[in-house]
Amino acid sequence: MPFVKVYIHFIWSTKNRVPFLDSKNLRSKVWSHIRENAVKKGIFIDHINGYSDHCHCLVSMGIDQNIQKLMQLIKGESSFWINKHKLTRAKFEWQDEYFAISVSESRIDKVRTYIRNQEVHHLKKTFQQEYDEFIEKYGFGQFKDK
Repeated sequence: MPFVKVYIHFIWSTKNRVPFLDSKNLRSKVWSHIRENAVKKGIFIDHINGYSDHCHCLVSMGIDQNIQKLMQLIKGESSFWINKHKLTRAKFEWQDEYFAISVSESRIDKVRTYIRNQEVHHLKKTFQQEYDEFIEKYGFGQFKDK
């Protein structure tokens, strides 16, 4: 039996960064649903949280999972569920793009804290500022305009 421990910090936004998830109550429902759906699909979500226009999700990947499939299962099903239950005034969509960043064992607690504190974090910083910092910090700038 293989022993695998690979953590990925996923970040994705709503389509065109529309603040669809505009209340704490709605966000709580969406994050809970994503977590419940993930369990049914064999996806282990360690932490999930976000703000009105984006989501952060720390996932421990299984041996037969890949990044693209995880995002398809999480984002696709959750947007379908949000629309089915008419939780937003307009048609809800997630943006196609996303960040997927590996997290070393020594940084797991910092990432968990960061994800947990999204409400406070975004009182000081917009998602666009956060996005730009991720582009810079993780060297994605070379891919941004291609």
